[in-house]
Amino acid sequence: MPQKLQIEYFVEPDAAALAARAARYFVEKAEQAVAARGRARIAISGGSTPKAAFGLLGDPNQPWRTRMPWEKLDLWWVDERCVPPDHADSNFRMTREALLGHVPLKPEQIHRIEGELDPEVAAARYESALRNGFRLEGAETPRFDLIQLGMGPDGHTASLFPHTQALHELSRLAVANHVPEAKDTWRITLTWPVINRASEVFFLIAGADKAQILKEVFIGPRDPERLPSQLIAPSGGILTLLLDQAAAALLPPADARGDGHLERNA
Repeated sequence: MPQKLQIEYFVEPDAAALAARAARYFVEKAEQAVAARGRARIAISGGSTPKAAFGLLGDPNQPWRTRMPWEKLDLWWVDERCVPPDHADSNFRMTREALLGHVPLKPEQIHRIEGELDPEVAAARYESALRNGFRLEGAETPRFDLIQLGMGPDGHTASLFPHTQALHELSRLAVANHVPEAKDTWRITLTWPVINRASEVFFLIAGADKAQILKEVFIGPRDPERLPSQLIAPSGGILTLLLDQAAAALLPPADARGDGHLERNA
């Protein structure tokens, strides 16, 4: 029988409250990982919604900057555009401006994807960095403590876009993915089996333009070729969604605390 995926979602009234909830979530999960294993390995995604949370994490006037165990954190990226690190479209640049320039992370704790290189070379180098950083042997897969994802209005997540080759990759850790629909660009992305092996995976999603696609991904028929976000089914059986009210508008109503629950076949 197919594995059941438990989907837990938490709804905040607006984007500001969602950013605060996400900042707290990052810190709590990092604290738990450090307490359990002595280190927190986190992979993040780009976009305006995580940018607001990153800003709170780096703000000295917020409690999260003091609480985050920075000295025991390794920061990785879920995906990257094939652009230089100072390019306006770079996920690394966004993170550097919102977070890295304001927190005590050493260069060796920051594992960026080298988007300025040839796509296949960048993917191979990132996979090598993962193997070395996680001390993997043979066909082992890294196990992140936390992976943060977004979702596009087309149902993509990471750089796993509809009807692209990366959806069918099962053995690699990171791949170059050609995305004709995104200005005919190349992206580097973690593969979905790597994402699914993480201890915790959560989507961070805001905005009314995401309401319909959220409903299709989590309530509609299974069609991961068209809706790649449906490939995300963590091995632990639980997937978390942090949402604002606008994004959650077409999901079953959450309870008075803003908590909701769904179940579907993985």
